[in-house]
Amino acid sequence: MPSQQRAGSHVVRTAAIALVASMLSPVNVHASEGSEDHSAGSQIAKHEGTAEMLTTPPDLGVGRVDGIDVSSHQGDVDWGHWWRSGKRFVYVKATEGTAYLNPKFTQQYNGSAAVGMIRGSYHFALPNRSDGATQARFFVKNGGGWSRDGRTLPGTLDIEYNPYGGDTCYGLSHAAMVNWIRSFSDTYHALTKRWPVIYTSTQWWDKCTGRTGDFSSTNPLWLARYAASVGPMPFKWPVHTIWQYTSSPIDQNVFNGGADRLAALATG
Repeated sequence: MPSQQRAGSHVVRTAAIALVASMLSPVNVHASEGSEDHSAGSQIAKHEGTAEMLTTPPDLGVGRVDGIDVSSHQGDVDWGHWWRSGKRFVYVKATEGTAYLNPKFTQQYNGSAAVGMIRGSYHFALPNRSDGATQARFFVKNGGGWSRDGRTLPGTLDIEYNPYGGDTCYGLSHAAMVNWIRSFSDTYHALTKRWPVIYTSTQWWDKCTGRTGDFSSTNPLWLARYAASVGPMPFKWPVHTIWQYTSSPIDQNVFNGGADRLAALATG
């Protein structure tokens, strides 16, 4: 074969390989650590304080399951360590807004499952960037889906203080905020057949929704409160499902019920 023809064949093969690789690789939205990497509760701790934060798991006096939540800030997590420490479930940050993907998501999500944990993913909401439906679709497309495998928790909407300063409630009125949350929740449900868990604090929720909008009959509550007790519930919720009680040395949570109830939440 003439050298010119061999060179041409090499170029074609190289181009074909590059095309296949590009088709198999995930879209790089913003898969790196940076300004759009806020963990669950990072803004709640900043605004509400951690002076009374517990250093040991709370005694609920009922069935309980201990867990954690992680983001890219934890890097490659030693899942064996946390399993030996008694943690049995985890929520992993997947997305934020519509421009951020957790670059450690695969290691964290798959690694936790590999040691036996029940796991789910969460989305850090930025209601002033795009509508709720758009962010729900972005979340589901990038790790926020749900599978009826008994090991996957429904995705979580993390809605808390604006991390970029300015208005705490992202410039939205009470009605607009409730509509944004409803749009996210309804879209997530349409895509996955599960209602998302809502992660928030009572202070933020009451301030930014004006104690309007009832999600208590559909959406499980994951409440952040760094104190000796879980405190009052947000509007209409009679009880919490998960309590994030400390961020030291990692975000730690307790599920309000036994292992059978946690499994039921995963199963749907």
